[in-house]
Amino acid sequence: MSTALFLLRKLMQDRSAFLGFLLILGLVLCAIFAPYLAPFPDDVWDLHPTNRLMPPGGEHYLGTDRMGSDIYSRLLFGARITIVIGVVAVGVSLLIGVPIGLLAGYYHNWFSDLLMRVSDIFLAVPQIVLAIAIAQTLGPSLNNVILALSLTYWPWFTRLVYAETRSLLNEIFIESAIALGASPFRVIVFHILPNVASPIIVRTSIGMGFTILTAATLGFLGLGAQPPAPEWGRMISESREFLPDAWWYALAPGMAIFVVVMGFNLLGDGLRDILDPKIRRSSHAKP
Repeated sequence: MSTALFLLRKLMQDRSAFLGFLLILGLVLCAIFAPYLAPFPDDVWDLHPTNRLMPPGGEHYLGTDRMGSDIYSRLLFGARITIVIGVVAVGVSLLIGVPIGLLAGYYHNWFSDLLMRVSDIFLAVPQIVLAIAIAQTLGPSLNNVILALSLTYWPWFTRLVYAETRSLLNEIFIESAIALGASPFRVIVFHILPNVASPIIVRTSIGMGFTILTAATLGFLGLGAQPPAPEWGRMISESREFLPDAWWYALAPGMAIFVVVMGFNLLGDGLRDILDPKIRRSSHAKP
């Protein structure tokens, strides 16, 4: 609890980071209370052809889409899909990438080299290209998008944790623990992992925004959640044929993606400044 309060207090001192925190908090609250905030919660699934492409105003704050559904209501429920994609994809990437990075960084043998070469192969191909290939192969669905993002993002955690682990092996407290007979499991879990937690947290925050943006790209290409699910990228894709007349159709989900990704990036930058003392010292040293 004290650590959480410390982070929150430091975030409040950084305006941009605190803004990012508020944006993400707003996203979570919108997802939780979507049934109560949405003026037309049934429009997530129901169709109203008579209300087709109505501009913003009156009962429809952000207008309606090609099926006559309220865009504002669909955006609120789409926040749930966005959170699920980001949390699950990044969470699975953490579960895969962090243990591999710890083991490859601690041990020096052919197996650890093999693990890093595999991660290098994944990193050699742009994530969006590889994710499109995997999602296209598996077929368009929300689960397949999450799987594609997880399989393409874990090497970033592996490379980060590997580098941090290798640098920690030269520290005195690690060498002392090994000399005192501590098992590799104890050294990795109780000595190395807590010291690499800070960069992992920063990478997780920034990775959430990047993963959500990539998921929106897959949805735009028709590889994500299928209609009538209110996925933001899919909503932008459906609006193309009605531009520029129905400008609100693309603007609303586009701004939602922009705000959420910016929120995670601002929070990630703030956490990096808070958790990395070297960056804080260098920033204070500037004239």
